[in-house]
Amino acid sequence: QLSLLRVTARRLCSTSHSSVDPAEMKKFQLLAHKWWDEEGEYSALHSMNDIRVPFIRDTLLSMSSNYHLGSPLAGLKILDVGCGGGLLSEPLGRLGASVTGIDPLEDNIRTADQHKSFDPVLAKRIQYKPSSLEEIVEESMETFDVIVASEVVEHVADLEMFIKCCSQVLKPEGSLFITTINKTQLSYVLGIVVAEKLLGIVPDGTHEWERFVPPEELENLLDSNGFSVKAVQGMLYNPLWGSWSWVGSRSINYAVHAIKPRAQGQHSPAEALPELGGEQPSATAGTAV
Repeated sequence: QLSLLRVTARRLCSTSHSSVDPAEMKKFQLLAHKWWDEEGEYSALHSMNDIRVPFIRDTLLSMSSNYHLGSPLAGLKILDVGCGGGLLSEPLGRLGASVTGIDPLEDNIRTADQHKSFDPVLAKRIQYKPSSLEEIVEESMETFDVIVASEVVEHVADLEMFIKCCSQVLKPEGSLFITTINKTQLSYVLGIVVAEKLLGIVPDGTHEWERFVPPEELENLLDSNGFSVKAVQGMLYNPLWGSWSWVGSRSINYAVHAIKPRAQGQHSPAEALPELGGEQPSATAGTAV
């Protein structure tokens, strides 16, 4: 049965038809050394950690009946797809998770590896690979408890194949977290004209409006690939304060949490997060890079 799954995965996520767009890689290659400049081109991604990390952490903890001391995500295997320089991988590693970060751009992986090396704890918990998602499918069938794809899907060449590959490497009952940009007139004005052309919050040419993904389209893709969408939440960036907040409107940025269902006839596994002893967790654990 496992070999059949691998054949199916190979067929669905063939590397001959990659989700990686070479033109998108060129954009990010020029900025590969800038990931950890908190005042630079990636400052908005740094501040996004203030809401996306607690969203991931609290959602996962709400699915567990255990209360966890110390490292709340210990015992979980997380795949950070399109990890860039490791801006999201590192806080997830600090929360105790075992993180694999993949990015098709080797320069990004070099930057991420170098930065994690400054922290011996993170050096043990995080592994980076210069790879696309489809390149790791066969070796990673149903390997991960969680996949995060933050600010990634608006850059992939084939979104449906990307979602299929996410399903292949995610364990049954595993969680998929996505943050991205809606395709609206408002997202064009604020996300491209204002953010790129006027304020320079992100480098000019980073985004193409045609690639933005409406939440309805993403939900349909997830549904058709067997996921159960649990939450779709609007996000808003305030360039004056350099901060993010959750909002009711999904017309610009939004976050999605979806779950891969349990296979038919499969018993529910024991709680994924083992009970851990140790120190009391900080109230702000994991919210800072």
